[in-house]
Amino acid sequence: VQLVESGGGLVQPGGSLRLSCAASGFTFSSSAMSWARQAPGKGLEWVSGFYSDGSTYYADSMKGRFTISRDNAKNTVYLQMNSLKPEDTAVYYCAIGPPYGSSWYDFASWGQGTQVTVSS
Repeated sequence: VQLVESGGGLVQPGGSLRLSCAASGFTFSSSAMSWARQAPGKGLEWVSGFYSDGSTYYADSMKGRFTISRDNAKNTVYLQMNSLKPEDTAVYYCAIGPPYGSSWYDFASWGQGTQVTVSS
């Protein structure tokens, strides 16, 4: 199993980023997937996820700003992040697992993460 995130970087408040997660080594199309993040000095925070039926879910603070999507042909998960705030600064992880996971143990596997920094 391999999950490789990309697309992070430095962005000004109000800006946008699109994260990607390239997946391999498992049946991507039938797997629930999630994005989670960890800010400096804080615990894991679930961000967004979907079940294999395509139903999508978001943490309350991300609703209306973030959009999760998947491309089964490319085995890739995306997270479009708009209207970014300084408090969105964190390492973002792609993970195999259903929405609303609250700890690392709720996910079967995760990538190395990609840093997102929102600052002027």
